[in-house]
Formats: sequence, C-alpha cells, structure tokens
Amino acid sequence: MNKIPNRQAICEVLMEHAKSDKDIIALCSDSRGSASMTPFFKEFPEQAVEVGIAEQDLVGIAAGMAHAGKKTYCFSPACFLSTRSYEQAKVDVAYSNTNVKLIGISGGISYGELGMSHHSAQDIAAMSAIPNMRVYLPSDRFQTAKLIEALLTDDSPAYVRVGRNPVEDIYSEESTPFEMDKATVWKFGDGIGKKIVIVACGEMVRPALEGAKSLEKEGITVTVLDMYCVKPFDKDALIKAAEDADLVVSVEEHAPFGGLGSDVASVVSANKPCKVVQMALPDDHVITGKSKAVFDYYGLNAEGIAKTVKGNL
Repeated sequence: MNKIPNRQAICEVLMEHAKSDKDIIALCSDSRGSASMTPFFKEFPEQAVEVGIAEQDLVGIAAGMAHAGKKTYCFSPACFLSTRSYEQAKVDVAYSNTNVKLIGISGGISYGELGMSHHSAQDIAAMSAIPNMRVYLPSDRFQTAKLIEALLTDDSPAYVRVGRNPVEDIYSEESTPFEMDKATVWKFGDGIGKKIVIVACGEMVRPALEGAKSLEKEGITVTVLDMYCVKPFDKDALIKAAEDADLVVSVEEHAPFGGLGSDVASVVSANKPCKVVQMALPDDHVITGKSKAVFDYYGLNAEGIAKTVKGNL
C-alpha cells in the first residue's frame, strides 16, 4: 500500500529542481509539517519563507517575490488558502498575473474529525471563478509529480489541491500518461450495451476506476476521465467520450455547486445532451470522521458509484 501522500511528491519535485534553480521559493503559513515541506526548509533555508499563520500575508509576499523574478510556491491548508487569502489570490496573483502557485494542502474533507471549519468543499468553485487562475486536482503521487514538473516550466498562476493522506497508486513511475490540461482517459468494456462516462478528479478518481471495473463485469461499457485539470476544463475529451453515452456521472470531493459537476453538466448539455448525474458532498455540514468513513457515508466510493450508475440507467 502506498504511504507517500501527494504533498510529499510535490516536495520531492521542488527539492530536485531547487538544487539548480535558486529562484524557486517555498512559502508556508506555519504548515511546513502538514505540507511535507520540512525537508525543503532544512536543505534550502535561503529559498524558504515561514510566514506564520497569516494566509493573506503568505500570498501577498509570494506575489511580491514573483514580481522580483522568483518562482513562488505557497503552501497552506486548502480551507484557509481558498478563503482567508481569496482577495490576494484574485488581485495579487491572478489579476497581476504573477508566477505564484497556490498549493492547497489537506483539501476536501481530509481533516475529517476537525469538522466543517477545516473542510474545503468550496475551493474548486471559488478558485475557478477567478479569471486567469488555473485549478488542478491530481489523483495520485505520480500524476502530482508530473503536474508540478509542468508547472515549473510556466509563469502563470495556478491553484493545486491535494489531500492529506496517501492515496492508492493509479499510475506508476514508469507509466504515467500526462499531457498538460488534458484529461487522462480510461476505457472498460467491449463497447456493447449501455455506455457510461464517469468524470472524476482528485481522490475520487481511484473509486471511479474501481467502480468502472465492477460495472464492466456486468456488461456495462465505461469510460473514465481523470479530469485533474478542472480549469482549463478538457471539453474535447468529455464531448468525445459522451458521443454515444447513455449516462454521464461526475464524482467530486466538493459541494454540489460550481465545481466539477457544474462543468460536466454545462458541457454535456450544450454539446451531447444525455442524462447527467452529479455525485458530490451534500449542501450541508459534512459529518465528522476520517476520510474513508465520510466517503463511505455519502456513497463516494466504488460501490456507491456503481450503484448510482445502475440506478440511473
């Protein structure tokens, strides 16, 4: 079982590049431990900034350093980074087009037992609504590493959300299909019978794939889109996948408004109308518990996805 969380994969990529690129700067809001960035701070103290619990200052300082030519990476819990520093993300980063990458750690319901105040079920909607802000939710450590490698080559703003806990590997070090801003497509079944499309992002990709495998055994053809690139959204991949679909299902660790599901419904209805079902966290205060228990409770698991598909055919 994989024990490396996506946040650690980010640290490893940044450390490798920081050896030769002294413009890479990591900034934390008293969160270097939570962000798995302690090794970076120890090895590159002159390329690390500890701001303390001051998320607005964190983003503002990062934007200022970016204006001076630095490549800044801000690490803070997604629940605070996407709310307390929202104005700075909007004005200092996106509007000013600074080379700041906002890394929302422990996203979604990762903090579990800490409850609603520490959940970030609105961040996809909030960050996607900001012009010039890209939004990414990688699904495993290998895709996360590929994404960070790609982000190091550009100077545009981005928001990346990763969870707190390790997730089971989907890809591998030898085989991780990745194209920037393009969904990864998985196919299950023989193309005969009912055809389903499941669109998922972040930690929901693994259960989506597992659900697809169980549906395949029942003679249902399933295409799964790993839509790590929530914005810019890969419309072409979805339109192609939905060409002859009987049902499209979106799955996300987010509130039911303004997130992945809204994008999926908008694209499908405008281009290849068919039945669309959204699976998401409820419009309510989410129950308290560890991530798996919460996902199981709301049916955001392989069994729940398969059941939802069969119940809507």
